Amino acid sequence: MSIRRCHKPVIAQVHGDAVAGGSDIIIMNEKARIGYPPSRVWGCPTTAMWVYRLDAEKAKQMLFTGDLISGKRAAEMGLVFQSVPLSELDEAVNQLANRIKGVPKNQLMMMKMMVNQAYENMGLAGTQTIATLFDGMARHSPEGVWFKERAEEVGFKQAVAERDSGDPIPGSKK
Repeated sequence: MSIRRCHKPVIAQVHGDAVAGGSDIIIMNEKARIGYPPSRVWGCPTTAMWVYRLDAEKAKQMLFTGDLISGKRAAEMGLVFQSVPLSELDEAVNQLANRIKGVPKNQLMMMKMMVNQAYENMGLAGTQTIATLFDGMARHSPEGVWFKERAEEVGFKQAVAERDSGDPIPGSKK
């Protein structure tokens, strides 16, 4: 949340795969992937920003599946501002930064604070508190403990493959 509290606009330039995502404006390589796989087992995103960036149905789809989507799809959904081929990424970010830099700093700060306040009015702080509690609970649930122990036993990569296989998690109540 330090990015959110920063008085300056922050543009994320995403070259490769990203987990979750948090910035004022995101420009992403169209072939990179973004998502939150830990939502399948062992986590709940504590920033809960997808609820605010996407409509409820799209946020639920992303979180219920833990799927990774391409930068192109993320832009189509509204999760990121823009996706471009990797070869055009630097130029796209520079164009946006150059467009923004002419706006007086005090106005940028006020506009960012105003937009952030709108999120506060929609309950961002309360949502983050609940998400942080749920994240801790998910990691200590029987399924979360299984995932941690399984990763220690067979390695993280294998545990992720088992988690993402679609088969029931041992001890889960599906």
